[in-house]
Amino acid sequence: MRAVIVDCAIYRDGRRREGPTDVVAALERARDAEDAFLWIGLHEPTAREFDRVSAEFGLHPLAVEDALKAHQRPKLEVYDDSLFLVLKPVLYDAEADAVSTGELMVFVGDSFVVTVRHGEGAPLAAVRGRLESDPEVLRHGPTSVLYAISDAVVDHYIDVAAELQVDMEQLEEDVFRPTGDAKGDAKYTASRIYTFKRQVLEFRRATGPLAAPMARLAGAGVPFVSARAQPFFRDVSDHLTRVAEQVEGLDRLLSDILAAHLAQMGVRQNDDMRKISAWAAMVAVPTMVAGVYGMNFTHMPELHWVWSYPAVVLLMVGAVLGLHRLFKRRGWL
Repeated sequence: MRAVIVDCAIYRDGRRREGPTDVVAALERARDAEDAFLWIGLHEPTAREFDRVSAEFGLHPLAVEDALKAHQRPKLEVYDDSLFLVLKPVLYDAEADAVSTGELMVFVGDSFVVTVRHGEGAPLAAVRGRLESDPEVLRHGPTSVLYAISDAVVDHYIDVAAELQVDMEQLEEDVFRPTGDAKGDAKYTASRIYTFKRQVLEFRRATGPLAAPMARLAGAGVPFVSARAQPFFRDVSDHLTRVAEQVEGLDRLLSDILAAHLAQMGVRQNDDMRKISAWAAMVAVPTMVAGVYGMNFTHMPELHWVWSYPAVVLLMVGAVLGLHRLFKRRGWL
């Protein structure tokens, strides 16, 4: 059990207190003390490891199942003895142009907070450290932990959205560069746009469904959430709305960039076809003339004329030069 417990501490009057290392004993200590609560953090627990925690904390079986299986959409569930919030922290690797999401489940009860983390990217260590350095906020109990975690996740969304915006502007510059992309090879540009669009979609799956839970926490009547915390959750909801608008804008702009790139490719292909057609026409004229005089008929005009060969060559050269000038004037070459 100790292998999956990242941290376990009792907080009273806004400060961390030394307590029993056993989870059950620590919970009893927190419930016996006034204005105290227990915060336990778990990382990818198995069903067997989580059974004792869920039984002692009175967690709902459906929430426990979601916490163990992961792969959940962001949501907020209210049960008789606890509040269950699912968040999806996001990491963006600029080198690989890849968005990865983890999962963070938060159980909030009368005198406890249980966090279950799957994957990477959950800023729980930083959140815990920041709260422990600010007793005035931590004094508000489990609600302060719920707010701090939500605020940290959404603030990181803002950072990821800014990084995506920078990379998208670079991609846009590559697409509309006259000579193609930065590598001089435009055939992979559509693949890059599509890959980037999938990353934005992954980001959107993390941010979009979270709007309803944050709006609900910002309203009244949510158990285990102090009414004094509603303005703070409204601030988180406002930040999330801004991120959602940025992500939606990125998605629309990527669609426009992809359409513009495909249109550019169509124009370039048309230019190439015109050039090929022009050169084919210039080659066809001397080929036709040479083909006519290569039929080896006995009676052909000017067949025995001494200047017939130079005349035919000059005719072919003149026709080719005339066609070249014509196509050049029309922009085909």
